[in-house]
Amino acid sequence: MKFDVPTREQVAPQNQEIFDNLNKGLGFVPNLYATFAYSDTALGNYLTFQNAKSSLKAKEREVVNLVVSQVNDCRYCQSAHTALGKMNGFTDEQILELRGGSASFDAKLDALVKLAKEITTSHGRPSDETISAFFAAGYDKGNLIDVILNVGDKIISNYLHGITNIPIDFPVAPELEAVEA
Repeated sequence: MKFDVPTREQVAPQNQEIFDNLNKGLGFVPNLYATFAYSDTALGNYLTFQNAKSSLKAKEREVVNLVVSQVNDCRYCQSAHTALGKMNGFTDEQILELRGGSASFDAKLDALVKLAKEITTSHGRPSDETISAFFAAGYDKGNLIDVILNVGDKIISNYLHGITNIPIDFPVAPELEAVEA
């Protein structure tokens, strides 16, 4: 099923205010955010969750966003986070590698991408080896909890797009040639 993206006039007053703030900050309201506004409360709740403080750096959060969106085959989020990944300093080649499940260019990020991918594919049951490799790379238990929250955040948006199939309003990310299973 394909949903229409609600306009400012079609959403609750509290969401209209959020739309105005997004327009000021980003220059537009991303279609996925607008779709959250079908609910009177979901957009505000989601943005609060998504923008919460984290022990993960912005670049690390993008690693998680990219790999989870790839595992969940969310073209919208792959596209949005390809743009955000570039803004955070990743090259096109690095972004494709991250989406594929590795980061040969950075050992610490490689442990992160492998953990995020395995959390997603195993439905929250990564192996002890993957968790140990994450800790050995320099991360701690607080980082682990923040990775789990980041995975959950991305699953929410991946599922929202998967169900609504709203149009992608970012440059569409390239398909991967081959993705590790």
